[in-house]
This record gives sequence, structure tokens and C-alpha cells, in this order.
Amino acid sequence: MLENLEIYEIVNIAAILIGISFGAIAQKTQFCFNGAIKDYILLSSTRRAASVIFAIIVAIIATRILVIVFGLDFEDTIWLSKDINYITIIIGGTLFGIGMMNADGCSSRHLIKFAQGDSRSLITLLFIAIFAYAAKYGILNGIVNSLISNKTFLNISSLLENTDINIYFALLVLSIILFWLMKSTKRILCLKDGLIVGLLIALGWYITGIYGATTLELDTKYVYQTSLTFVGPLSNTLEFITHYTTKSLDFGISIIFGVVLGAFTMSRFNTKYSFGCTSSIKTNPLLNSIVGGSLMGIGGVLSLGCTVGQGLTGVSTLAIASFVAIISILISAYFTGRYLGKKNQLPMCFVFDWPDEQGCK
Repeated sequence: MLENLEIYEIVNIAAILIGISFGAIAQKTQFCFNGAIKDYILLSSTRRAASVIFAIIVAIIATRILVIVFGLDFEDTIWLSKDINYITIIIGGTLFGIGMMNADGCSSRHLIKFAQGDSRSLITLLFIAIFAYAAKYGILNGIVNSLISNKTFLNISSLLENTDINIYFALLVLSIILFWLMKSTKRILCLKDGLIVGLLIALGWYITGIYGATTLELDTKYVYQTSLTFVGPLSNTLEFITHYTTKSLDFGISIIFGVVLGAFTMSRFNTKYSFGCTSSIKTNPLLNSIVGGSLMGIGGVLSLGCTVGQGLTGVSTLAIASFVAIISILISAYFTGRYLGKKNQLPMCFVFDWPDEQGCK
């Protein structure tokens, strides 16, 4: 059956399956960058943060294996772009971090929450998609391009070449952070979700950068070298739904559909996190969804990715720009979360902590 399909069709099928897997595991364990920060601020819990760091470590190692074995090359991807603008990446990362804390979740998190039954997440997703599209092609494109092409910003950025950092140094620093978060090496058995997510990042690279590279359609609207990322694909999904005659299904759009399907299916079995949760704190959830989604849409375009797109996919390439982006996102999200926490405006519906003190049940 597969032999009768075009390569780009197989790539899209694989993307849906990867998305289903990500959606299922993220719903099952509530894997989330935003949640990891919120857990630490409100409860001093490091459980979800450890999963995130472990996913990054696995993604780096698995992706490096693909580089060594198959000669996977990231030189033509946006993550290792030579004409990088670190200033706009920092600005974008800051906007994204502020937005995701106000909206109570990043782009991938709201896909999971929407699939679980949180209707407000659909509003957040729509505003991410609308403002990302406006920043890339619409009314905001002129402002965004003027920032990205700003000569002063580019001259400052040229002082630091956007290359891949030493893998051993990156893994050493991440391993130290992971150990600090776990306190005990036995707890690594709790991080199965991080293992799966990290492997899915590498699988995405394999599908688009190795298998997909066998077609002459590589780097076209059908097949391009990438892995999991959500802000750009959300805007493309909006275009696909509203202009399906002119917009083709691609890897990123297929990932979006797969994530929703996987999370929805898992939520039918894992009803613990299906959203009937209401918080007693006084906030304006609709306004937060609109403002947070808008900031994430613009910020994701400026920073060339979201928490997953830069924090996992980008970082797996070891690109300096990706580390700058995710650090900007995390720092701004942390301080925004601290501010909201002091005002009692940081909602907490579920408690995530280590199962025991010694290891993992």
C-alpha cells in the first residue's frame, strides 16, 4: 500500500502518527514547559521540570546519532541560519514567555488542553494562529520585518556566530540541572515521558531530513527539514482550514492534527485531567487567552519557534540561537509567573510531584 503513495504523503502520515504519540503522552503526564515553571513557583515541585530537561537531553543525543549515522545536516534550517538576529529572538522569546504565563500554557499545552475539553484553549490557539499569520504575512509583517532586518540589531548579532555549541558542554550543563531537579538518580525512572518526547523530536528529524530528503520536493511546501514546532504550523493550519484549495497539507499541519487526535483519544481513558477544573482565583480568562495568545503568536515568529520548536527541536541541533530563544522564554515566563503568583492570579488545578522520596513507583 505504501509503495503507491508519494513520499510527501508518507511524510504527512508519519507526522500524524508522531503528533498522535506526542499528544497522547503529553495528555497522560501533562508534559509542559509552562507547567514546569508554575509547579516550581507555586509548589517548589521539580517533577515536570525534570521531564522537560530529560527530553532535551534525549533529543540532543538521539539527533546527534542521526547526524553521525546518516549525515543529517542542519545548515539549511532556520535554526542554524547565519544571518541571525539575536535581538529579535530575545524580544520574541520574552513576548512568548509573558504570553504563555498569562494564557496558562504555551502553544503545545493549549492543543492538549483543547483536546481534553478546555474550550478557552481554542480561543488561545486561534489568537496564536491569527497573530503569527499577521506577523508572517499580514498587517504586522512590516513591523516584524523592520525589526528582523534592523542593521543595528544585525551588526550586534554578527559578533556571535550562530553555530552549534559543543555537545559535551551542553550535555554536562543539562545533566547538572537534571540532577539538581531530581535530587536522586533513582527518580530518572519517573521521566519516561521525557524519554518518549525526546525520541519523537529525533524521529521528526529522521522523517523530514533523511527519508524526506529522498524526494526532489525537499524544501518546498510539501517536504521541508524540521521536527515538532507549533506556532508557525498553527498559522499554516488556520490557512489550510480557511483556504484549503491553495494551502497544501504539510508536516507541521499534520503534526497539529495528530496532537489533537492523540490527546483527545488519551483523555477518554485518562479522565483525571479532562477539564472540569475551575480555579477560585479572580482572573479574566477570556482576556488572558486573547492577550496571551496574541503575544505568543508574535513572539513565536520573532524567536523562530515556541517552547517545543526552540526548546526541543531547535536545541537538538545545538544552535546557539535556539539556546538564546528558550532561555529568553523561560526567564520571562518565570518572572511573569512570580508576578502573577504574588497577585494570586496563577491558576493551579492539579498537583504534580515526585511519587516518593527515594525513587519512582
